[in-house]
Amino acid sequence: MTTARWLAEYAWLPEHAEPTPDVLIEVEDGRIAAVTPLTPGSRPPAGVEVYADAVPLPGLTVPGLANGHSHAFHRALRGRTHGGRGDFWTWRDQMYAVADRLDPDTYLALARAVYAEMALAGITCVGEFHYLHHRPDGGAYDDPNAMGAALVEAAAHAGIRLTLLDTCYLTSSVDGRPLTGPQRRFGDGDAARWAERAAAFQPADPHARVGAAVHSVRAVPADQLHTVADWARERQAPLHVHLSEQPAENDECRAVHGRSPTGLLAEHGVLGPHTTAVHATHPTSADLSVLADSRTAVCLCPTTERDLADGIGPARLMADAGIRLSLGSDSHAVIDLFEEARAVELDERLRTRRRGHFAPLDLLKAASVAGHATLGWADAGRIAVGARADLVTVRLDSARTAGVPPVGAFFAAGAADVEQVVVDGRVVVAEGRHLTVDVPAELSSAIEAVTPA
Repeated sequence: MTTARWLAEYAWLPEHAEPTPDVLIEVEDGRIAAVTPLTPGSRPPAGVEVYADAVPLPGLTVPGLANGHSHAFHRALRGRTHGGRGDFWTWRDQMYAVADRLDPDTYLALARAVYAEMALAGITCVGEFHYLHHRPDGGAYDDPNAMGAALVEAAAHAGIRLTLLDTCYLTSSVDGRPLTGPQRRFGDGDAARWAERAAAFQPADPHARVGAAVHSVRAVPADQLHTVADWARERQAPLHVHLSEQPAENDECRAVHGRSPTGLLAEHGVLGPHTTAVHATHPTSADLSVLADSRTAVCLCPTTERDLADGIGPARLMADAGIRLSLGSDSHAVIDLFEEARAVELDERLRTRRRGHFAPLDLLKAASVAGHATLGWADAGRIAVGARADLVTVRLDSARTAGVPPVGAFFAAGAADVEQVVVDGRVVVAEGRHLTVDVPAELSSAIEAVTPA
């Protein structure tokens, strides 16, 4: 049995509106075995080192953060797609150029570095929305799941958990036009063949699980949506779907199917308590009711939604309807769950021209326990007995956080302030450095290998 004891200067415990000072956290075999706030009366007399074997964690310790929506290879686009005019659709052409250059080896190198960057930011689990399945000409690799296997290996190297959301992607438009160019490597022909390939991938690694995804109503014909939903339901696996990311998607769906994307997904059994809608930036009030009634969650990706000029989703209306909110970094223009969390509040201020929509505890839940739940790890995201021992310690003495009360961390701290990260009881980041991956060097070399000259 492996054991460890940490003494957090401040720890954010479940359902506490503010962090608690001086908390002893004891871990056995990767699980939290005891959580003990040390009140003045419980402290030992001066000079008695009862807690001498407890490793101090100066700063604020929060549960491990969950990145609910990732496209790892998009990280290669950071800094290359932000100038000039355009929208999501012009950005997408540049994304395809990178996708066309990846193979299992280069994807392993890139994803390893990206997932290690996530670890540096306090992310202990990621949901990879994975549709880059085949060779550039659309043919299968000798191992049809070679690209997915590369992602599983990459997460192991980086020291974080992974939910591989194997994505069904069959058509290029709502009216069913075929995949062309770089999109050909995304498709399996039909949903039945997608399901056969996805079912054949069963990683034994304890850090990885497999879920499913419908890319969007653009990419899966209506009469095949139920195949993906049934596959996930039979396995009690997470099911994710891009939803109403742009107004054009809504308009095309209504033109072809006579209903909104939300209505179409509901009609074909895609929505439900194991489903997460990603973005949901442009829902109608009726759509929000359908999402809430079906107990479908929503994963917001504010830094990507603003980078691609997609718009600002109605986060407060969603929360008021009872929709569970989680967070993702999506295209990785930024990998910083603190930034994603505060953006939920700050974007709502822009949308409504009022302040004070989400309490700090609400933002913490979205970044931690809610995200883990949508990825199928319901035993993570809380500093509580029995939970996975995922601990993220943030400095409170940096140039950004000095003088900030611990409760204000989500409005002041960033990824650069993460000092230590523990995943399943194992230290992955210490003193702000990844213990096994030279993240800047590996990012540089991996991106250079896959970006067009």
